[in-house]
Amino acid sequence: MVRTRVAVVLSGCGVFDGAEIHEAVLTLLALDRAGCDVDCFAPDVPQMHVVDHRTGAVTNETRNVLTESARIARGAVRDVATADASSYDAVLLPGGFGAAKNLCDFAVAGDQCRVEPTTARFLRAALAAQRPIGAACIAPAVLAAVLRDAGSQGEVTVGAPGDEAAAIERMGIVHVPCPVDGVHLDRSNGVLTSPAYMAARSIGEAARSIDALVAAVLARVPARSRAVR
Repeated sequence: MVRTRVAVVLSGCGVFDGAEIHEAVLTLLALDRAGCDVDCFAPDVPQMHVVDHRTGAVTNETRNVLTESARIARGAVRDVATADASSYDAVLLPGGFGAAKNLCDFAVAGDQCRVEPTTARFLRAALAAQRPIGAACIAPAVLAAVLRDAGSQGEVTVGAPGDEAAAIERMGIVHVPCPVDGVHLDRSNGVLTSPAYMAARSIGEAARSIDALVAAVLARVPARSRAVR
């Protein structure tokens, strides 16, 4: 039996300056339970900044996104610059501020944000190859920017209307309100998004969001179209 192969793009380690750890681990767990083969990737770039997660204060440390992502991936993480979209059946992006600070600069630039170049290249290739892409929490902003830069229309959700949703709308991408355990499908691009901790009030609610997102992404992978091994 051919197993579905999924690329997971991480953005560091820690909700305030990297990948949201609960969301990342829940994503990896859901994929493992579904019998998928998973490779983790991250850009080999400096973090925007480093946050002391106990106090919430920005420190004067410097850290690397790829190195920090290895904490979540137990060392097994690759530079996203080496990722070949044609080798994967689907792509998933957990959230966390790292998605909006390291994969792109949405956290500071809003609708004028730019996507980290190697991440943008991989996501563009996945879209061109018609691979389903799932994004949780604030990570849909990364996909919104990629679609905007390609001159494409699209739809994503980050949960309820608010400042983030308004910035996405200013990119020319439709924001669709969605409950915490809902998944929105942009049929024109094969993009699936779910709010996770943008709406979740507990790890249990975040798990329902991630489980629903992973299931919806995998359901979009045709059995006859598994990526070439």
